Amino acid sequence: MPPQRSSRSPSPIEPILAAVAPADRLLLATATVRIPDETWTGPFSRRHPREQIEILGFSDAGRRLLVADHWISGRPAGVWAREIAGFRDVTEVESLAEVGAGSLYRVWFRVPPIVDLYRRLQVPIPFPVRIKAGHVHWEIVARGPEFAQILAFARGVDSGLHIRWTRTPPLRAHLPLLTPRQRELLHRAIAAGYFAVPRRISLMELARGSNRSKAAVSEALALIEQKLLESALRETTPRI
Repeated sequence: MPPQRSSRSPSPIEPILAAVAPADRLLLATATVRIPDETWTGPFSRRHPREQIEILGFSDAGRRLLVADHWISGRPAGVWAREIAGFRDVTEVESLAEVGAGSLYRVWFRVPPIVDLYRRLQVPIPFPVRIKAGHVHWEIVARGPEFAQILAFARGVDSGLHIRWTRTPPLRAHLPLLTPRQRELLHRAIAAGYFAVPRRISLMELARGSNRSKAAVSEALALIEQKLLESALRETTPRI
């Protein structure tokens, strides 16, 4: 896919890629990337630059399709449905409801290349994904080698992408914050593929294997993620 041109100055990607090699480091970054015309959210949001799109999550729909719920600002329910359905990578659109200052749409569309990459790397995609004026504001959370591959892919899509990034200390430095039971659950979830993309085990199956209720495991995982992310953000040094 040829790079899309941008009027913004490119970020110094090569020094970043050289710095993120250690496999035991977790990196957090925010990238602003121009969405290619082949993915419907790119041309749609360029037509309507004042509106904001939030992708709330997605799942497989078979035949190389994803189904995702999108919140789109600015219009009553159903107004955008016909326009969205007109894009070549979209196969079906369902208008769900008005929510706040916008509406929810469920859209079936072809799997974008970035999702294929995340699946190969088995890296989770942080939601919501925010889109405005043809650009996605992409949060990247991955270990060094996977982070470098995602960053290189983003640069191939948009040579003028803007990166703000933070490198954390080794991930193991944050683990003492967890109780033994929390560490056990985290290792069990990782080994079972709960954080893989696509997910290889459901929350119910993970709870059953842990002899705990689904609600208890869900709450425990949320607390684990909160502890790790807060610890990482406290101990990082921001770099632009």
